[in-house]
Amino acid sequence: MNMTNRLALAVMLGGLGISTLAQPRILNRAEGVPTLSAEHWYSIQAAGEEGGKPIEVYIYGEIGFWGVTSGDFIRDLKEVDDGVSDVIVHFDTIGGDVYDGIAIHNTLRALGERCTAQIDGACFSAGSVAVCGAHRVTMADNAMFMIHNPWTFMAGDSEELRKMADMMDKAFEGIVASYQHRALNIDDAELRRMINDTTWLTASEAKTHGFVDEVFGEVEPLVNNAALGKILNRYRNVPAAALLLVGEPEPPADPEPEPAPDPDPEPAPAPATPEASELAAKLAADCEQAGLSNCLPYLIRSSALASTDAVQAHFNRAKEVRAACLVAKLPDEAQGLIEAGLTGDQARAKLFDKLATNSSKVEISNLPPLDDAPQASANQPPTPSQVYAQRRNTQASKGGK
Repeated sequence: MNMTNRLALAVMLGGLGISTLAQPRILNRAEGVPTLSAEHWYSIQAAGEEGGKPIEVYIYGEIGFWGVTSGDFIRDLKEVDDGVSDVIVHFDTIGGDVYDGIAIHNTLRALGERCTAQIDGACFSAGSVAVCGAHRVTMADNAMFMIHNPWTFMAGDSEELRKMADMMDKAFEGIVASYQHRALNIDDAELRRMINDTTWLTASEAKTHGFVDEVFGEVEPLVNNAALGKILNRYRNVPAAALLLVGEPEPPADPEPEPAPDPDPEPAPAPATPEASELAAKLAADCEQAGLSNCLPYLIRSSALASTDAVQAHFNRAKEVRAACLVAKLPDEAQGLIEAGLTGDQARAKLFDKLATNSSKVEISNLPPLDDAPQASANQPPTPSQVYAQRRNTQASKGGK
């Protein structure tokens, strides 16, 4: 990946696991990056005014950028915590960002004896790190617990890759220290072996090893986490019980391809009214200004020029998709994503998959990028091409003396 693509990928997706100049996101070991389309449920319910009721927290979904961030969790908990009420945190999560998991872990640990964590379903990866911060951990007898090594992906030169390897080792030590905040029944060497091997534990096994204090009867799930089954492909050695836990059946030996969906019918042509003509004229002007003239016919069809609000909604969606493509340095993708009816978030997910796939191809280049945009103000850092140009001018001036 050349410098331009690497910088674009870092700007757009730095919060999703790619190394940037800031702290990298370290996620999970996986063979590929899944499409994260599951719905998440996260809520904090304050204790009753009459007292005696605990504060209930639900972390159902991914931890980190796509779901529950540590910042959200800490801010919302502080708003309702009276300093004396018990706090019960329910977990049903496939994991996520390890640093967010550690931050949630430390927040629960600071609550002391007031805090109980309850594993209602899945507690994998960063979720297992977070849950071990609670003073007491209970687990449904049909739930599952998983620990494994941290995982990330990045692009850069050999020095950057060495630094990332060091960072991964430090993240591993942070995970080990988090688990050891509990009184485990295994020694340090066995804990590290289990992490390295990606270990899946039933409720009784988690209790035997000391991760859990108590196992209780089956809990009726509060939300349907079936869509999270798509994300389990990031883990190694996934047992069938884990797939069933999130409602994902084991895949058939030779799955048949799904039939292509029928294309959406073309909307009825807009009536030739003065209002429609005015809307079409304004839309054409807005598209030209936003660089979306090639999408004008589609936007007219899709909005049917039904109303100002309808036209504006379709135009705003197109602008958001094009902006995502520009940030990803893939402007040619904009028209196809817009005409596919994608929202800005869906377009970013598609672009993420494309860029992540391309980033797996090792490409080492020392050539400066040719398409850097000029600086918009003096407060912005210089572009890579400007740095190369300055170096060449310096070398030329020294050579002329």
